[in-house]
Amino acid sequence: MDSRLKLALVGCGGIAQAHWRGIEQIATRVDVTAVVDKNPASAQAMAAQTGAAAFTDIEDALKKGDFDAVDIMLPHDLHEFAALACFDAGKHVLLEKPIAHSLESAERILEAGDRVDTVFMVAEQAQYWTDVIRARELMDAGAIGAVISASGNFYDPVVIDPDAPPPWRYSLAIAGGGLTIDGGAHWIRPLRMMMGEVDAVIGVTGHHVPRMEGESWSRMLMKFASGTVGVLTSQHVMHTAGPIELFRVTGTEGELQITGGRNGQLILFNKQHPRGEVIMNAAEGKINSYGAEIKDFCEVVLDDKTMAATPAFSLGEFRTAQALYRSIESGRWEKVW
Repeated sequence: MDSRLKLALVGCGGIAQAHWRGIEQIATRVDVTAVVDKNPASAQAMAAQTGAAAFTDIEDALKKGDFDAVDIMLPHDLHEFAALACFDAGKHVLLEKPIAHSLESAERILEAGDRVDTVFMVAEQAQYWTDVIRARELMDAGAIGAVISASGNFYDPVVIDPDAPPPWRYSLAIAGGGLTIDGGAHWIRPLRMMMGEVDAVIGVTGHHVPRMEGESWSRMLMKFASGTVGVLTSQHVMHTAGPIELFRVTGTEGELQITGGRNGQLILFNKQHPRGEVIMNAAEGKINSYGAEIKDFCEVVLDDKTMAATPAFSLGEFRTAQALYRSIESGRWEKVW
């Protein structure tokens, strides 16, 4: 069995930098041997960073490149074409979330992934946030009693350049939605990890970012299959903002709080710790999570490890956001599954 994984980075935008840092620092059994981007300058710049061969076309890379796996980091509407081409070429596939820009496209990717013998995994770095994992362990141990509710707050700073073309994420046809389906997914996953599967949602959305076709803010009420409830706020912020609380989970005997920023912490409040006990630093695990997800993918391929979350499970964030969008039209609670 091979001890190292030859990987192609498909898409050399901003997220590729986070993935490359994760490979350098955490997923150290990965060798980046090819990079692909339709922009020659971006491909060449990434090749200079990684020492990999540069390509401007994925099909050309699949014919000529030396790699066993791909890390697909493209606009959402290109996921299906890229993933299916890589499946057909016998490559292991790590696909950035969301799976696709539409439910139909996502389901076709999942069906194709089920038919191949190679590894298919969806990249969601929140699955590896160590503070969220520890919070769930404390919940299971009864640290806050019977769980009642949870809340999450995702505030995403955005700088508007009126003279620059709008980012591709601002297009509904490309992204498949707005902030909730994109950055908000990184908050939906921890809520699912801590509270269980989302059963139904209802909410409101709005638009305050110029030229952004999808929602730039949303507030979503969530019913979990366990009978507990939650609320998630997702919002682009175009101004200076105060400190935020990323997550709060309330039980019958206490609460867990995850604070944000470089000094973020997981804090336990209960009878034994009425003023709050700092359990761990919450920032380090988030910084390392890109590397942790690629390390997980590498170990699934090389060591036959069981992946932390299946592609089918990873559809949950997309379906939750889609249910929110349906609730805007219907004015009613909408089922996620």
